[in-house]
Amino acid sequence: MTQTVAVSARTGSSPATTDRPRRMLRAVAVVSCLPYLSLKVAWIAGSRLGIPDGSVLLEHRTAVAVANGVTVLMDACVIVLALVLTRPWGRRLPAWLLTVPMWVATGLLTPIMTGFPVQLLVTAFGGSVDATDDKGEPFLHTWVFGVVYGGFIVQGLALGTLFALYSQGRWGRLWQGRVWDQSRAVLGTRAQRTAAVAAAVLAVPPLTAHLLWACGSTTGLNDDLIADRSSDFHVVEAQSALFVAVAVAAGLMLAFRGGRALPVRVPLVLAWIASAAVACWSGWQAVASLVVTESAAERPTPLMNLAYAGGMIVGILVAGLAVRFLVARSAATGRPTA
Repeated sequence: MTQTVAVSARTGSSPATTDRPRRMLRAVAVVSCLPYLSLKVAWIAGSRLGIPDGSVLLEHRTAVAVANGVTVLMDACVIVLALVLTRPWGRRLPAWLLTVPMWVATGLLTPIMTGFPVQLLVTAFGGSVDATDDKGEPFLHTWVFGVVYGGFIVQGLALGTLFALYSQGRWGRLWQGRVWDQSRAVLGTRAQRTAAVAAAVLAVPPLTAHLLWACGSTTGLNDDLIADRSSDFHVVEAQSALFVAVAVAAGLMLAFRGGRALPVRVPLVLAWIASAAVACWSGWQAVASLVVTESAAERPTPLMNLAYAGGMIVGILVAGLAVRFLVARSAATGRPTA
C-alpha cells in the first residue's frame, strides 16, 4: 500500500486508478480458467461433453477421473497466483513461495502459448492434425482443443503481465543496468561457469533428439508416436529444441557475461522462460508417457527418457544460474530478496 501511494504521488494518479489494470488482469485470468475447470469438473461428474463415442477416455474412467482432479487443482493454482499478485498480502509472502509456482506455471503455459498458434497456422496451410487415439478413434471433439488451449493462452498472458508488474515493483532494483555493469562476484563466478558448461554439455542429447524428431526422423521414438506423428508433433519438437538452445544460450550469457552491452534483464528473462519451459515441459512429458503404458508400443524408449531427463536437468541448472545472480545482486545492494 505504501508503494502504491508513492507511485500515485509521483504520477498524479489515485491508488484506485493505479490498481485498476491489475484488477482487470486478475479478472481476465480468473475468467479464462472457467471453461477448462468447467469441462474437467463435468468429466469427473461423468459427463461426456466433448468426448466422442469410442474415445479412449471412456475406457479408463478411474484413471481419467484422477488425472482430471489433478489438472483441476493445477489450473485452480492460476486463480490463487492471480490473487497473490494483486492483493496486499501477496507482497508479504516469501519470495520462493511465489516464484517456484510461477516458474512452473511459466514452464507449462509457455509451450502452449507459442506452439498452439503455430500449429493452427501450419494446419491452415495444409498441415496434418492428429486428434485420434492409437486405434484411430476420435480422442476429443476438435472444439475442445480450441477452448482449452485458447484459455491457457489468455491465462498465460494475464498471469505473465501481472507477474512482470509485481516483480518490477518488488525486485526491479536487482536487474538494473547492463551485463557489463555487473561485478565478477555477481556474474562470472567459477560456480556459475561450471554450471553453464554442464548445462551446455547435458543439453546435447535432448537438443539432438528434438531436432531429429522435428525433421522427420523416427530414431528413438516408440511405435505409438511413430504411427501418430502429424504436423503438430513436428511443431512441438522444433519448439522443444528451440527452448533448449535458448536456455543454454541464456545460461552461458549469465555465466560468461556474454552480450555485455545488453540490459541484464534480457538474459535473465530468457533464462527464466526457457529454463521453465525445458524443465517443466520435459517433466510433464515424462510423467504423461508413464501414466498409461498398456503395451510396449506406448512405453518411452531409452532415447525419449534421456531427452526428458536431460531437459529437466538443463532447465534446473539454468534456473539455478538466474537464482544465483539474483541472490548475489541482492547481497551487493544490501537488501534481501524476500
